[in-house]
Amino acid sequence: MSANDWTYVVFGILILLALIFDLGLLSKKSKKVSIKQALVQTVFWVSLAVGFFVFIWFEDGQTQALEYISAYLMEWSLSIDNIFVFILIFTYFGVAEEYYNRVLLLGILLAIFLRIIFITVGVVLVQKFAWLLYLFGGFLIYTGIRMFLINDDNEFNPKKNPVYRLIKKFVPLTNNISDGNFYKIIDGKKYYTMLFIVLVILATTDIVFALDSIPAVFAITQTKMIIYTSNIFAVLGLRSLFFLLQGAVSKFRYLKEGIAVVLIFIGLKMLIEYFDIHIPIWISLLVIVCCINGAILLSAFKAKGSRR
Repeated sequence: MSANDWTYVVFGILILLALIFDLGLLSKKSKKVSIKQALVQTVFWVSLAVGFFVFIWFEDGQTQALEYISAYLMEWSLSIDNIFVFILIFTYFGVAEEYYNRVLLLGILLAIFLRIIFITVGVVLVQKFAWLLYLFGGFLIYTGIRMFLINDDNEFNPKKNPVYRLIKKFVPLTNNISDGNFYKIIDGKKYYTMLFIVLVILATTDIVFALDSIPAVFAITQTKMIIYTSNIFAVLGLRSLFFLLQGAVSKFRYLKEGIAVVLIFIGLKMLIEYFDIHIPIWISLLVIVCCINGAILLSAFKAKGSRR
């Protein structure tokens, strides 16, 4: 087996054992997740991702390890931006907090499946049409500038979501979600609950966010193993991050601007490669870390100042 094959094997075993541990010991069905539990789960998933970075360093070399950690940090920081929208979805459909954990888990697993398809198609297209990378670069610059100018979170309306409209049109629904099931038998006929709607919207909304994050990862690396593993680790950690930041996500006032700078930098990095100018991976990592940490620290400083 090649080094990459071993990396895939170790990654698969890690994810399987981690999910069993998370589901069996850290998560309980139909139970609210405390801040302490969310912190433990977040540390668990981040530690696992960092441990995999160390494994790649020794198994596949320094360059791929730095590419992996850069891609992971990119995906992880972008996932924080998803949380506010997830909160809007839960609030709009009136989901009780004790069901958040289960719906998020299944929604994220479905999102991972969709992302794998999305990434696979993207890799094939980039291999056949290399010029797509420059299109991705232009798109990321546009997205970064747009993030500075427009607050899309406030414009998000689940009622206008095309997936929601499609389901309402073709799937028999019931407003009953009190028992926490995804469907209910009424007069011998199966009706799907609002909990099912939320599950599907969460997964498909993540794919919309992936339209930004996955092209950004292509700017860091075109190695399939790095793209897959960094995405999956970041998305699996999103559930615990949601519970950890649920009440504080609005305090990250400047995070969107920090992410916007990163996207613009990554987009420019992709475009200047046309002129044979290649930015070392350690510089990309430094920019990502500085922008995200700087945005979080600035948000905390401003929040502290406003309380005085």
